[in-house]
Amino acid sequence: MSNKHEIKSEKIHVKDIFSNLWFRVPEYQRPYVWDNDQIDDLLDDLAFALAEKPDLDYFLGSFVYQFKRAGSSPGQQFDENDLLDGQQRMTTLFMLFACIRDLSDNPKLKKACQDAIFQQGDEFDEVPERTRIAFAIRPEVQDFVDNHLKVDGGTDDETALESLKKKSSDPSVRNMANAVLKMRRDLTNLCEDPETAFELPKFYSFIRKNVLLIYVATENLDDAFRLFTILNDRGMPLRNSDILKSTNLGALTDVSEKERYAKLWEEAEGELGDDFDRFLNHIRTILLKDKARLNLLDEFEHKIYHPREKEKATGLMKQPLLAKGKETFKIVERYLKHYNQLLSGANYDETGDSFEFDNLIKVMLTGLPSSDWLPPLMRYFDRFGYQRVLEFLKKLDNQLSSDWIAQYSPTARIERMNDVIRAIEEAGSANDLLDKVNPFNFDEDGFNRAVDTAVYGRRFTRYLLLKLDYLYADHSQRMSLQYLSVEHVLPQNPKPESQWCQDFTTEQREEWTHRLGNLVLITTKKNTSQGNLDYKEKKVHYFQKRISTCPNSLRVLQQPQWTPTELQQNHYAVLRKLQEHYGFGSTSQA
Repeated sequence: MSNKHEIKSEKIHVKDIFSNLWFRVPEYQRPYVWDNDQIDDLLDDLAFALAEKPDLDYFLGSFVYQFKRAGSSPGQQFDENDLLDGQQRMTTLFMLFACIRDLSDNPKLKKACQDAIFQQGDEFDEVPERTRIAFAIRPEVQDFVDNHLKVDGGTDDETALESLKKKSSDPSVRNMANAVLKMRRDLTNLCEDPETAFELPKFYSFIRKNVLLIYVATENLDDAFRLFTILNDRGMPLRNSDILKSTNLGALTDVSEKERYAKLWEEAEGELGDDFDRFLNHIRTILLKDKARLNLLDEFEHKIYHPREKEKATGLMKQPLLAKGKETFKIVERYLKHYNQLLSGANYDETGDSFEFDNLIKVMLTGLPSSDWLPPLMRYFDRFGYQRVLEFLKKLDNQLSSDWIAQYSPTARIERMNDVIRAIEEAGSANDLLDKVNPFNFDEDGFNRAVDTAVYGRRFTRYLLLKLDYLYADHSQRMSLQYLSVEHVLPQNPKPESQWCQDFTTEQREEWTHRLGNLVLITTKKNTSQGNLDYKEKKVHYFQKRISTCPNSLRVLQQPQWTPTELQQNHYAVLRKLQEHYGFGSTSQA
């Protein structure tokens, strides 16, 4: 390419891709993740296209790559192309050719497949030995390619592949081993099915000559990153975190450090999944202590690495908060350790031989509207460890939940959490923070107004009931919060002839049906018909199997009857319980 900013886009058949192009899966790419469903879709579509439309082209999608000239990176001897989008598709075709090669006894077909996978070196003609796709900073994946794809017969060892599928520590290797086993099994079934008339040579020829893609390519890295959003329905789009990883790996010069931190990042992505970007946003919040206004990549680039704003106090440009490369990876590694420990459910020994801390974490993860409480908790743990951490967590939960219940805006709630982070960083110790600084400020009036009304249908109702379960729980046991829904004790629409309508007037039902004292959590889906049973029958036939893990529900349903007296007594009892926990004065009337 003569112009570094030139962007090329053309259609290209598979035979030209696997004859003329050489690919590298760069360090910022995620692991190979295609599973059985995606393999099924691809093979089914290709086999159908061969059978029904053998003379027509089949469009497989698009791929995006950055062209890299020989010598543009240390140790790069030849021109190659970094795949930004299309890794999953290209790697699958790469493995498919290896499977066809090993399942066929046709020498010409075997050689054609082998040539698409691997170029044998020839010192006399100065032809380099090359694999069609190289996996940068992924030695385990490259070993898999060398042992099971590059060599003739490499996919035949199904015992070894099964072992890798189950036991490999690398997610790409696990998924690639599974894909090879799946493709071998499906291709064998197609060949053995007399109704399909399926033949491997025809299938391979169809893929080579009829399957086409559209490529988008540029030599400029920034342009290439902008193009990664040009995707098709089978694509696995890059995330901002992938590019953030790339920029930080690019700042490292030591190969062993690149390998170590690339593996750290990939393992974290594999463990956290979609939560990984959220975790990186938590680190962003800890560093900046303000609401995110840009995407994750731009927040790091323009606010953390190269701030573009001035300090209000001095008028000078803000200083960088973090350097790219090792410093970034170290802080990710440090907070990843905190994050995993705090959310592990394994803090029993460190928090007073009790599951109270872990149970409250579970309640917050399940019931709160956001995870804005995690950055201050992670920062607290980073500074003070387990010192008074349960006390801190209770206050943190009470702050965010009471602001939410009192109808503070999301921006106001985030700013309150950021104030807590600032206080943590300024405090000399956990005791200073909790006893002297005390950054928590609860809106007692707003909270009490919200909870002492008809609350059914409000977003915070399930959280309040979870909180009551937590407050009534025996924390020598882990709480179970599976399949929870809110249920009325006094039903919403009792039958006119029911005991409910004898015990409650129409006015009482209108006033009390949707208030907190009449609500409980159940652990299975509702059943409207049984939910309207009279109280004694409802306890036995409806509630009995649905409240076994809900301490507040168990307490409520110990009542022998449920009349206005019991309902009102329970309502004010749960209000007092909540107010005592939040440190509020009681407004209860009973």
